[in-house]
Amino acid sequence: MIQRHMPIGYELVNGKIRLDEPKAAVVKKIFSDYLSGVSTSALAKRLTEMGFPNANNKASWNHGSIGKILENVKYLGDEFYPQMISTEFFEQVQKRRKERCDQLGRSIQPNSGNHQYPFTGKLRCGECGEVYRKYIEHCGKLSEKSFWKCKRYIYKNRVCCRCGFLTDEQLEKVFLEAANRILARLQILDRKPKKEPISYNPEFNSLDQRIRELEAEGRFSSKELPALIFKRAQAFYKTAKIDDAKYNTEKMKQAFSGRQLLTEFDEELFMMVIKQITVYADHRLVFEFINRLTLEARY
Repeated sequence: MIQRHMPIGYELVNGKIRLDEPKAAVVKKIFSDYLSGVSTSALAKRLTEMGFPNANNKASWNHGSIGKILENVKYLGDEFYPQMISTEFFEQVQKRRKERCDQLGRSIQPNSGNHQYPFTGKLRCGECGEVYRKYIEHCGKLSEKSFWKCKRYIYKNRVCCRCGFLTDEQLEKVFLEAANRILARLQILDRKPKKEPISYNPEFNSLDQRIRELEAEGRFSSKELPALIFKRAQAFYKTAKIDDAKYNTEKMKQAFSGRQLLTEFDEELFMMVIKQITVYADHRLVFEFINRLTLEARY
């Protein structure tokens, strides 16, 4: 699976998460450079130029993706993740982030993409591939209503995508149904996901061959060798995949274990087990869980 669920800087080896040292070094430098005064935009530009992959395995960064790294508490360590950033250092970074927001006068607006709701970032349009966003109409009035709509519903003042609108209540109800299907039959979690094909990586193979040649010649002190090893690591990250389905299945079993059938929406459970929800125009929703299990429902 493409590395989307695991924070950058970690890797899964023999069922356990450990630091991925080359990537962890980059994450640590992001924290230290930001604290020393480098802006998130400058950091994003630097990572993009060096071809370092983001959480979607693409060498494309912006200030928002840098911000997600800087605020990710997983780097403090927990029962699954070893600590990468010290608590003191992390708190210093958060303090600077708050100071910068105050200086820039940033605030969160109701329709802002930065405003976080349980479904923010989880909904995607099955017709055009765009994300869904929450739009609030008549904000602050008795007639206030809110809907989740495809980002491309209106584009350049024209209706471009006719995929359905959804309310929080609809999404919560359908998640309850999907979660209760699992609770009623936990064996569903053991379904084997389809394995993704291994991507051919000619750049990695070429660099790896050259490194092997140097090592075979005993040229371990060659100045060329460290540069090649770093380039090989970059090439590997471009197509790197982590098969963490088994680990995430166990994580889901723990999340569902001991629960009775749900009678109301459980935000914590939702955030813990759902990777993405795809919305289709024919009133279908496809839930994709963190272990790649998919369940279809209707709204």
